[in-house]
Amino acid sequence: MAEQPQKINKYSLADLKNTTDDAIPFYLNSIGYRQEHWLTDVRLTLGFSACIIAAGTFYYDHKFGFEASKTLTTYAVIAYFALNTALTWWIWGVEAGTVYIGEKDGVKIAISTSVEKHLPYYHVKVKTTDKSGLSRVAEVKDTFTSWFDEDGVLVPKPLQRFLDDSISASAKAKAPIVVKKEKI
Repeated sequence: MAEQPQKINKYSLADLKNTTDDAIPFYLNSIGYRQEHWLTDVRLTLGFSACIIAAGTFYYDHKFGFEASKTLTTYAVIAYFALNTALTWWIWGVEAGTVYIGEKDGVKIAISTSVEKHLPYYHVKVKTTDKSGLSRVAEVKDTFTSWFDEDGVLVPKPLQRFLDDSISASAKAKAPIVVKKEKI
């Protein structure tokens, strides 16, 4: 049985962006890019470490009582706060909208995406770094209607064409100039 295409609310920018972001790795991996997962690994490590501290503190408190665990709980709260602060900084400061990092034939690629509130434009920043270490950046944008049909179903070919054009624009850019290409 064929899988039914997933419909989303075409009036929700969050749904449009998230669905598009989720489609990027599938396409790039299918054309030979090897995805790097270190950003996600760090995010998971920070998040799970905070959960382990909370679970361990709960267990200790449950087993030995509040009076015996007051000092441990104080340190656990401080550590939990520090880990969640680091996680928040990681998501906003380091990842900063990055949806894909990969490599193909010695060329590294990093793709970051964003949307503006109440505007249906998908902003993509593509950074390519060649074997010599020379980085080039291209910033492009297009409307979501270019790759979503009227029912809210993602149409892969137009999105793939947009990504190919974005990667090409980045590869052809003269470093350190930022190429801005708007297709509206």
